[in-house]
Amino acid sequence: MFVSQARSITQQSRLAITLAWVAGYTNILTLITCGTATSHVSGTLSQWGLDLVEGKWALMAFTSFLLVTFFAGAVASGVCTETGRRRGWQSIYVLPMAVQAVLLAAFAAALEWMAGERPETGHLYLATGLASTAMGLQNATITRISSGVVRTTHMTGVVTDLGLELVQCLYWLRDRANGATTPSRVPTQATAAPTMRRLLLLLSIAGSFALGAGLGALAHRLIPDQAMAPPVLFLAWIIVQDISTPICDLAPSDLVDEDLGLPRGIVAHGLRRRKGAGRRFHRLPDLQRWLDTLPAEARVAILDLGDAVTLDENTALELAAVARQAETSGRRLIFAGVGPSQFRVIQRAGAGDTLDQTNLCSDLELAVARGLHELDARSRGPRPR
Repeated sequence: MFVSQARSITQQSRLAITLAWVAGYTNILTLITCGTATSHVSGTLSQWGLDLVEGKWALMAFTSFLLVTFFAGAVASGVCTETGRRRGWQSIYVLPMAVQAVLLAAFAAALEWMAGERPETGHLYLATGLASTAMGLQNATITRISSGVVRTTHMTGVVTDLGLELVQCLYWLRDRANGATTPSRVPTQATAAPTMRRLLLLLSIAGSFALGAGLGALAHRLIPDQAMAPPVLFLAWIIVQDISTPICDLAPSDLVDEDLGLPRGIVAHGLRRRKGAGRRFHRLPDLQRWLDTLPAEARVAILDLGDAVTLDENTALELAAVARQAETSGRRLIFAGVGPSQFRVIQRAGAGDTLDQTNLCSDLELAVARGLHELDARSRGPRPR
């Protein structure tokens, strides 16, 4: 889950749905037990301004504390992910999620400690500070994974996008019912079919947050002493899953180096299973980081998937996103080791518009031949009209 950035709408939404309930759950428990929200700071910042004008210094100190702790969580996420990136960790998001799990476990202990205490006691600072830091950390981490597209601890942006997508969806349904084509003056994104899909995904994100809030309230009523156990255990579970699932090794292709030889404009790398991992399911490494480390003169990159990766729909979307990123940077990315069954998975995932016959090859030799042709075409430039 945390190997690399989630670049497709589907991946980002799955990630948000998975973790939005944790934010809703934590937020409702801080509202019930501490009387304040911690998953977002819009209301907190507004209250801070009101306290400042009215001279309520004690309340202003508390709202300032919530703002600082949420900010501290975001900073902690940045430190964890940047440290992982600089040290070359393949899964740079496990550490911040582990820190969040520890913070929420400490929050659970603080709630038990302050049981029966008045909210005005010093325990209030401890409990809300831990929850606020955890929410700031989660929000920053998911923001980094999704490149700023997804938020999970507050629903303002989700509900806003939901309203915009609803209008586009209604117009698309009307045009489809009337058999109308897209007018040239109307942007295609306003009438595209995926609008319905994104609408459902946004509803799922909001529903996940609301479900978490409901579950949190129910847990506080039924098992008040262990109410925070579900999100902590859930985070621990996905961290264990992430750590225990091997990630493919990525290295220059031995076949190309020994037998074929390539000009400087082409590089060929291959994915290989980790030693000792057997035939277990492997995930993709961070291919975006791989693209960034390629030589500047490499205009064509060949990636041999081999039998290392189980090509499911999520993997297909990741490959498509990396191919688009390569095109943005002026490179052509060609995948080798893609047979008919893998191509059908790509089509089902909706990645066929990006991954087509021009950058999908059944074996490495064919990919090299296609890469040489592509490099020659790029060196000659566009033909004059």
